Amino acid sequence: MVTGEIRSQIDRIWDAFWAGGISNPLEVIEQITYLLFIRRLDELHTLEEKQATRLKRPLERPVFPKGKDEKKRAYEDLRWSRFKNFDPKDMYTVLAEHVFPFLRTLGGDDSTYAHHMKDARFTIPTPALLAKVVDLIDHVPMEDRDTKGDLYEYMLGKIATAGQNGQFRTPRHIIRLMVELVAPTPKDVVCDPACGTSGFLVAVGEYLRERHAKALLDPKTNRHFHRELFHGFDFDNTMLRIGSMNMLLHGVENPDIRYRDSLAQDHAGEEEKYTLVLANPPFAGSLDYENTAKDLLQIVKTKKTELLFLALFLRLLKPGGRAAVIVPDGVLFGSSKAHKELRQRLVEEQKLDAVISLPGGVFKPYAGVSTAILLFTKTNSGGTDTVWFYDVDADGWSLDDKRTPLLPDEKLGPVVEGKLTAAEHAKNNLPDVAARWAEREKSERKRPCTAQSFCVAKADIAAQGYDLSLNRYKEVVHEEVQHRAPKEIIAELARMEAEIVKGLKELEGMVK
Repeated sequence: MVTGEIRSQIDRIWDAFWAGGISNPLEVIEQITYLLFIRRLDELHTLEEKQATRLKRPLERPVFPKGKDEKKRAYEDLRWSRFKNFDPKDMYTVLAEHVFPFLRTLGGDDSTYAHHMKDARFTIPTPALLAKVVDLIDHVPMEDRDTKGDLYEYMLGKIATAGQNGQFRTPRHIIRLMVELVAPTPKDVVCDPACGTSGFLVAVGEYLRERHAKALLDPKTNRHFHRELFHGFDFDNTMLRIGSMNMLLHGVENPDIRYRDSLAQDHAGEEEKYTLVLANPPFAGSLDYENTAKDLLQIVKTKKTELLFLALFLRLLKPGGRAAVIVPDGVLFGSSKAHKELRQRLVEEQKLDAVISLPGGVFKPYAGVSTAILLFTKTNSGGTDTVWFYDVDADGWSLDDKRTPLLPDEKLGPVVEGKLTAAEHAKNNLPDVAARWAEREKSERKRPCTAQSFCVAKADIAAQGYDLSLNRYKEVVHEEVQHRAPKEIIAELARMEAEIVKGLKELEGMVK
């Protein structure tokens, strides 16, 4: 949790950039990412120095070599701990002319961070702004992994404008819900083919640290965690840098975060490679057939990106692999041939586990699109018996553009302290989603279709043309009205008529 003090420190850094003339939130995040990476390099070098001193041996993997660079500046001056004490003008020169060119030479390091820093651009406009930002970042505590990750997440939360190609940030409590439902294990191989800031991958890492801490102590499992478990693709280099840094600050040493246009490239090397897919892919896009991977068009011939991504998930998953993905509501009930074929394939050829309908304001202020979470398992041999539906009315935040929390922090998200009261549940359905999901093969099958969650048999879904919209199956409870017997109504009317006649006669007498 980001404390009030750290939050105010980040706010001051952000305000400094805006006051200094950098108003694009993505550019602010990118420049902060570079500075955090530079600070980390110094920390790694310092750690290596301490180990060498303790073991009385030379440095084995120094980050900063001895001597000077090609512009005759000592590599020692490129370290954060050194240049942070320089006067603003000299600091600016060191960063612009020495540190950033040095970053672009780190290709020898096989980490994704070094790879994505090759194109690092230094855009801080003045020495005064640089000195102020370096001083502010230097005072942010970075020793604790949780603090580092939380502060970066807090900064990412400040990206309040949608990017191009339908990019927008998935709320972290929705990501956490999806991770809770699929329950990752340390043996999984996870992929997000539209990873953006790596929110899903970060959440999986945090879940595993919380639920499988002992397993991660095993050297083999630990290596798998740091080098083989996490995979993310994106075709925005800024997002790749930000996503890589997000993983780094959450303690993952070398995830596979790389450039890839997931819908346009052949997937021969990726087919059936992953055991778990978590994603919120771009919606409402359209591609030309010529620019779309042919293996995806074999699954579903369409230009719509939301359908192509579903086909991609099926392509990437191993048999037995599972997915939790966000789709726009149109995927659930669209009437085109491609829509129907893809839904039929999910129900008949794979195992469709659940459809969780989300309230319309979940993605505000980025978008007002209505969405749902699809959960399915790749089997290539069917297996759908019943599909579990849940109608989420409230996610813990107001559904307007402000997205104000409706409950205290400990009562928000899918995992809360204690049990929510009925009034609290009315403001946050997510803990109930997780609890009822666990009962989907048991008590949930007995719940009526008038309830907030219920199961629908595959035969009923097939009879509805594989329509997966919850409202197709949810029955509305009509309030019963007690009607009086006709004789009572007639008697009441006669009594009223007699009273009216009596009143008229009395009025006529008064007039006379």
